[in-house]
Amino acid sequence: MNDDSKKSRRQPKKTARPPTRAYVIHPVLRKDTAGMARADARLEEAVGLAAAIELTVVGCEVVRITKLAPSTRIGKGAVVRLTEALKAAEIGLVVFDCAISPTQQRNLEKAWSCKVIDRTALILEIFGARARTSEGRLQVELAHLSYQRSRLVRSWTHLERQRGGFGFIGGPGESQIEIDRRLIEERIAKIKIELDTVKRRRDLQRKARQRVPHPVVALVGYTNAGKSTLFNRLTGAEVLAKDLLFATLDPTMRGRVLPSGRKAIFSDTVGFISDLPTTLVAAFRATLEEVVGADLILHVRDIAHPDTEMQAESVHVVLRELGLGEKVERGLFEVLNKIDRLDPAARERLLNQIAQSNAPRAAVSALTGEGCDGLIDRLDAILSAGAATVDLKVALSDGAGIAWLYQNGDVVRRRDDDEWAHVTVRLDEADLARFRARHPASSGAGATRH
Repeated sequence: MNDDSKKSRRQPKKTARPPTRAYVIHPVLRKDTAGMARADARLEEAVGLAAAIELTVVGCEVVRITKLAPSTRIGKGAVVRLTEALKAAEIGLVVFDCAISPTQQRNLEKAWSCKVIDRTALILEIFGARARTSEGRLQVELAHLSYQRSRLVRSWTHLERQRGGFGFIGGPGESQIEIDRRLIEERIAKIKIELDTVKRRRDLQRKARQRVPHPVVALVGYTNAGKSTLFNRLTGAEVLAKDLLFATLDPTMRGRVLPSGRKAIFSDTVGFISDLPTTLVAAFRATLEEVVGADLILHVRDIAHPDTEMQAESVHVVLRELGLGEKVERGLFEVLNKIDRLDPAARERLLNQIAQSNAPRAAVSALTGEGCDGLIDRLDAILSAGAATVDLKVALSDGAGIAWLYQNGDVVRRRDDDEWAHVTVRLDEADLARFRARHPASSGAGATRH
């Protein structure tokens, strides 16, 4: 037998695994009028989440229930009704668009003979598939382990192989549960140390930007609102932008020179979603700190989505969790995206409302570019609101000071004589104070405010 044949026997050919056939369920209480009104939109979103990790969704439904069943959440009648349908469709995975307990998960898996996961587990799967950077993967793993740790309560059938202690009072699997919990705790502690290193590095980068200050504009919004498409349109970047939930996970920052001549840093962030798992918010806090430290937050909204108001409130909830409640209450700058998807009458109404209002809003289509130039002008005006035009007399020998003015301000005019550079420059009040502190000899020679 030659070497090639031996190798082929040792390494059998891998065959492509067929996509998992999935069924999506959105349970809703009949007495929950708000939930009933949004049930169809929530179900559609859940189907989109399942499709985001290439599950083959062969069926979905809203299950209306009178009360929550402790053992199965949806009640015995619904479980029995679905059993035959799931079997006939050869379903391998059922997705619950809500949180279910470990006991409910186990009971449903026994009844339906297939895997059952909840909304949190599904989002964690998507994040795991999307993470590209080492930081992103660490954050996803931390969130996954935190979720897994909370479910180590006799929920794993494989744990019945061992009996804890001497077997007198301990239930099945307690010894194995303790081992698993210890391993999870150790890994969580290690990841947190690594993420602390990431946080320190981000703090250093943030301080470096403050030394050469450029305003930071953070884009936030519901997943699939068009943040990455808008980010690419405004900065000329090529971030992945797809009509897909959670297409962006790892944050990206790009600079752009504004019409006034000053530079701004734009930050694209992970999309938010209703009922975002708290473990994910905690895990991604290091990433989302770019939002906390931003000079201006743009709330990108899919204005053509039928549930756009609920999506906006979900974003506000996450921002409040990040400690940005005050900014939310004052009002974020809203970018109403996807106006190209509105019918002409709705589009005209929206544009008229914005024209007649002083609210910080702009209507755009990131896809076609409509309204984006006007948006940039608005942002430039907001970021330059605290700026003043001053005449400075700087010694020609102070090359560093002159270069700093060009880098951090908008130089309108310059005239040189034998000893001095007479510079008319537009600067923020903070930048002007910073310049005077660093170059007292130059700035002290003369400064006139316009």
